[in-house]
Amino acid sequence: MYNMDFKSYFEIPNSITYLNTPGNGLLPLSHHEWRKRRENLFYDIKLDLRDAQASFILEVKRLFGQLFNCDVNRLFLTPNFSFGFNTLIDGLDKNLRFLLIENEYPSLNYPIVSRGFIYDFISNSVDIEEQIYAHILEKKCDVLVLSLVNYIDGFKIDLSFIKKLKSHFPKLLIFGDATQYLGTEPFDFDTSGFDAVGGSGYKWMMAGFGNGYMMISEQLSSILYSAAQVKHRPKEMMWIHKDILNIYFEPGHQDTLSHGTLGQSVSFFDLIGLENVKLYLNDLLQYAYRIFEDKEWILPLISQRKLKSSLINLQIDPRLYSRLMDHGIKCFPRGTGIRIGLHLYNTKEDINKLVDIIESINDEY
Repeated sequence: MYNMDFKSYFEIPNSITYLNTPGNGLLPLSHHEWRKRRENLFYDIKLDLRDAQASFILEVKRLFGQLFNCDVNRLFLTPNFSFGFNTLIDGLDKNLRFLLIENEYPSLNYPIVSRGFIYDFISNSVDIEEQIYAHILEKKCDVLVLSLVNYIDGFKIDLSFIKKLKSHFPKLLIFGDATQYLGTEPFDFDTSGFDAVGGSGYKWMMAGFGNGYMMISEQLSSILYSAAQVKHRPKEMMWIHKDILNIYFEPGHQDTLSHGTLGQSVSFFDLIGLENVKLYLNDLLQYAYRIFEDKEWILPLISQRKLKSSLINLQIDPRLYSRLMDHGIKCFPRGTGIRIGLHLYNTKEDINKLVDIIESINDEY
């Protein structure tokens, strides 16, 4: 049985206030224990753990797909988001027209631009959903690409809008980067309106490095790598169970320790409940935003939006970064301010401590 003292699941020294989840999420203590046991078993030559790689990976996929509602045959485990996304767009028709958002994560926009696809850019705005709709209506774009939560400012897209957009433009392909989102609240891929949602597991999923995921809709899976889908595939036994998308997204052997850690995160979220995660974070965020907005530390773009994410860019002098780190505040300078993130291991006391330290540093200047 879980408890609502989520911080107790982690090992954080009293001298540290960890607010850098947008850069690198912490792993629960249970992950540490599992990884130690797994490593010991892996080195035991009397066991056949190495031979069970395929079934192990399949079980991780089953758990992940169950939590986020994606059929295991349309879910792929990747080393990271960038690998998965590059693989995704390499399987598309080169004549598709993309709609991109400015100031997105480079791994999201650059692969499209560098490959010579046709694309349009629109700038982010308070009414971005209306801007996207109008642009697609006018320009007849084929693919929309965006982050569910922007990595710099924490701008969160309205997920109900994605469903509406898909219903109005059923042929439109919608791709999302969920690296800064998945792990903060429940998410149902198959009813989301997205055709592809991928991410890396080392941030809000709290799964460490070396693992990522890519979920793909039935509509998209039928057209990816269309030329290869009708050609002969290798007949060797080790590939006999693989379809074309498996061959492209999961080539070769996979790291069972890294992907197993992602599986541990899935089990952790399944245990405590993503709905409980959402309730906890909503209460914490309401408290934090109320204070930050009162001090005018929130970007106007974010302040004017009803939707608020767990990633926050505090509009304080980025040069304060080193001083904050000296005080044990783990954060990172991004854009015009200091980026922080609030997750399960954060509390209202962490927010109060952050505010007190910022104000004490400011008083020194």
